[in-house]
Amino acid sequence: MRKVRFIYNPYSGENSIINELDNVIKLHQEVDLTIVPYRIKRGRNLEEALDIIDETYSYILVAGGDGTVDSVVNAMKHRNINLPIGILPVGTANDFGKFISMPQDIQKACKKILDSKPIPVDIGKINDKYFINVASTGLFTDVSQKTDVNLKNTIGKLAYYLKGIEELPNFRRLKIKLTSKECDYDGEMYLLLVFNGKTAGNFNLATQAEITDGKLDVIIFKAIPIIELLPLFIKLLKGEHLDSDKVVYFKTDNVYVESSEDIVTDIDGERGPDFPLRVKCIKGGIEVLGIK
Repeated sequence: MRKVRFIYNPYSGENSIINELDNVIKLHQEVDLTIVPYRIKRGRNLEEALDIIDETYSYILVAGGDGTVDSVVNAMKHRNINLPIGILPVGTANDFGKFISMPQDIQKACKKILDSKPIPVDIGKINDKYFINVASTGLFTDVSQKTDVNLKNTIGKLAYYLKGIEELPNFRRLKIKLTSKECDYDGEMYLLLVFNGKTAGNFNLATQAEITDGKLDVIIFKAIPIIELLPLFIKLLKGEHLDSDKVVYFKTDNVYVESSEDIVTDIDGERGPDFPLRVKCIKGGIEVLGIK
């Protein structure tokens, strides 16, 4: 009987995966697959979850948010494990899961994964770390890092918004230099996002992103007068922001970013590397189940 390594984060979202464990096992047993679970524990190296992986494993099933999926992908890359992954989106933020149209319902997601074939999709790499959805820097990008885990599990995405309000006094212009073969930008900005996916915090920002084009979608929100922010936000809600002269947008497979500002980077809600940043697209970097 073939096996599936099931790596689940019991802290993700509202701990919803805990009540679905039996369904995950049952659905896999029905197609002669044995679930071998690993429960993520804070303070433990996730790579140990891959110690038992051998030729008897068909794929790796991940239950968690974007940050959990990133952690698994990084561990797989470090171990040179090339198995397909399936994603059960049970985190507070599941932007990549939405991008590949994975159902929020665990049983429906499992069935979609089991009925599919693996498809190679792009992933991003920022310095020595991989990411599936978005790397960012600038204002508010570390809100997720600063938000208490227990609060996120209690009130969900509202916790992010509350933390964002706390950060408003830090609103300021930031100097950044960005270099790529498609575009150079040397100036002030509020926010830089480099997308492999489409959404961040439920906002559809990279509206033209594709999962297999070998490109990342770069969006810079320029530092503009406060009075011009509301019209830009309205454009964003309509999906028209990429055409604005207040935004720099382009696709690339390789971009270099420098900044001397006292700001951090973020990779899908987790702390990213320090500047300077080399961000690349790894075309077909991982195989994913359940896409179609």
